[in-house]
Amino acid sequence: MRRLRVLVLLHPDLMPPDSLKGFSEKEIHVWKTEYDVISTLRAAGHDVKPLAVQHELKPIRDTIDEWKPHVVFNLLEQFHGETAYDQNVASFLELMRVPYTGCNPRGLMLARGKDLSKKLLSYHRIPVPAFAVFPMRRKVQRPSRLALPLIVKSLSEDASVGIAQASLVDSDEKLAERVAFIHERIGTHAIAEQFIEGRELYVGVLGNERLRVLPIWELDFGDMRQNIATERAKHDPDYQERRGILQGPAEGLAPELVARIQRLAKRIFRTLSLEGYARIDFRLTAEGVPYFLEANPNPEIAQREEFAEAAAHDGLKYRHLLNRILTLGISRARAT
Repeated sequence: MRRLRVLVLLHPDLMPPDSLKGFSEKEIHVWKTEYDVISTLRAAGHDVKPLAVQHELKPIRDTIDEWKPHVVFNLLEQFHGETAYDQNVASFLELMRVPYTGCNPRGLMLARGKDLSKKLLSYHRIPVPAFAVFPMRRKVQRPSRLALPLIVKSLSEDASVGIAQASLVDSDEKLAERVAFIHERIGTHAIAEQFIEGRELYVGVLGNERLRVLPIWELDFGDMRQNIATERAKHDPDYQERRGILQGPAEGLAPELVARIQRLAKRIFRTLSLEGYARIDFRLTAEGVPYFLEANPNPEIAQREEFAEAAAHDGLKYRHLLNRILTLGISRARAT
């Protein structure tokens, strides 16, 4: 691949150092994606300029006008502290007519709304858990059709924000308490979903029009009391080590079931208008039914996270994965 000028957009708190020397594993974990992307692109020969932005769009415009990057590697997951504004940054890059990596604004919006994405996929006969939305400042009343137990989440936050062992509720009293927690502590509407007992599977999808589905990855919950992908289980290395939480290739799946799940991942990717790269999360029941949980456009792509490891397992080395993501951003811009 030819040498490119790559502008990397990231949160100011996640600006990585030039070297890992002197940092603990816990410190590195915070900005590991940013470090891996920047250092690997530089090692691949690209001219990389990291730009920390959070409250002003002007620095993005000024840098694009002055430096004229070939492509923007978009690692922003929020703006003004709001995850809902990530789509606006993508829209701004489109208005600037500069190629950028990852998902388009429409896909970001559709995937973020857990209720909207489930309604769309249910229409297309893809299995989704039954659910109900509990808006802020409304009385919590469980619909009779929604059977306990339920798992309560933020309607719009990702990265398992607000999910803990207490998120799994088995009574109306606990449901009301957890919905209140989401409203007050997370500051968003809440969604309560039917809890699907089973295996937690992640499927990476790479592409725009032609899609490459990566090997199915599984989160092994170790000795956790309840098999829930909590915030700590996903992002706390010390907790993962204590509980024996691991992730790796899903084993023991029949070939026809693997093919079915991968076909579903493609259908979901296209139905939600996703582009670039995304991770589709499923729960697989003992009866072999894969339930869609959520779609994660622009998921974490640190070298040791599930997306990059699944790509490596499929023969796509990390450097080549990042170059492929750059190419997809540039080719999409040319197509439009």
